Amino acid sequence: MAKLQNALDKKIPVWRKEIRTLIKKHGTKKISDVTIIQAYGGMRGVKGMVCDTSEVPPDKGLMIRGIPAGKLTDKAPEDIFYLLCTGDLPNARDRRALTEEFNKRAKVPSYVWKVLEAMPKDSHPMCMLDTAILCMQKESHFVKAYNSGVSKMDFWKPTMEDSLDLLARLPGIAAGVYRMRFNKGKRIPPKKGLTWAENYAHMLGIKDKSGQFADCMRLYLVLHCDHEGGNVSAHACHLVGSALSDPYYSVSAGLNGLAGPLHGLANQECLNWVLQLKKKFRGVPTDEQLTQYAWDTLNSGKVIPGYGHAVLRVTDPRFTAFRAFGMANFPEDPVMQLVDKVYNIVPGVLKEHGKAKNPWPNVDAGSGALLYHYGMKEFSYYTVLFSVSRAMGMLSQMIINRAMGSPIERPKSVTTKWLKKQVKK
Repeated sequence: MAKLQNALDKKIPVWRKEIRTLIKKHGTKKISDVTIIQAYGGMRGVKGMVCDTSEVPPDKGLMIRGIPAGKLTDKAPEDIFYLLCTGDLPNARDRRALTEEFNKRAKVPSYVWKVLEAMPKDSHPMCMLDTAILCMQKESHFVKAYNSGVSKMDFWKPTMEDSLDLLARLPGIAAGVYRMRFNKGKRIPPKKGLTWAENYAHMLGIKDKSGQFADCMRLYLVLHCDHEGGNVSAHACHLVGSALSDPYYSVSAGLNGLAGPLHGLANQECLNWVLQLKKKFRGVPTDEQLTQYAWDTLNSGKVIPGYGHAVLRVTDPRFTAFRAFGMANFPEDPVMQLVDKVYNIVPGVLKEHGKAKNPWPNVDAGSGALLYHYGMKEFSYYTVLFSVSRAMGMLSQMIINRAMGSPIERPKSVTTKWLKKQVKK
């Protein structure tokens, strides 16, 4: 913890001064206009939040602290969390220190397992994960510090303590949920000396003699870590955290949003479409068959899952990374072959169809195929994997918001009657 805190101790005063200066000099400058369709349409595209951990330029894709996600595919989650928090990649010593910190904090309290074991056997894995996080709220360092009267300027320090505790325990909880919910046998304890991703793969218990699955987990956790501040999970976490709720309450809120079908289930839907395609043609179809199948899907009024993105107007670099991993490690896998073939055929169909603003694949078009290859075929669990990774983004944003003294979020709502009056004016 000391290494990360020392790095932030140096950065935070600089960031605070930068923000104070920006507000003082340009605080009244307008950065966005809002239309009625945006007000009714979920505030899509309205610039009204600040998120320094990541951004998604339409022509580039996810950038983590200014670095394209595609250039971080050889990194470990420890690198990414350090980068999200500080803006810098750690050196080898600082990375090891963070791994050791996660190892030291990894033990999940025994009462968590008792709570999960008391839940209905058919509980959704996301409900189990959220419940485990919530029931650990009593552990919060932030609550203890706040109640003892800690200075507002230091709110970020106990928030970081909670964040490290929660991140350290999440792989163990998530792996325990997997083994419990899907009857995989006894829980597997974490192993000292393994990285965050390696321990997660180890505790899941999926056979992995080559270490390839662990490397897949590393890549998966890196690529899903953050995606600006306005997506449902990040925004829900930020909103709850802005009321000074501790990280346990806040992350649970964010993950409850991630559990929604419109946010965290996309990779399942994409994989389902590919598997239906495989079933229909009893394997990999020809280019002509796939082209016709794509047209049939579109002409029936449906979309092709995984193609198109609310922000991006290029191929999602995270998809590119997943596709490259799959084609390098198991190119003979028929599901991976289909993912590759769909990528080569479907954008052309969508361009000809003309209605899609973006004919290129997003991350969900390929990520499920990797999990499926390694035998993880329990689709309802996929969002839990997503959650473990996205917690890095939510918690790093929370640490920074506490350090910057971000206020409670309270946008102004208006009525339909008010809007009608404005239109008349």
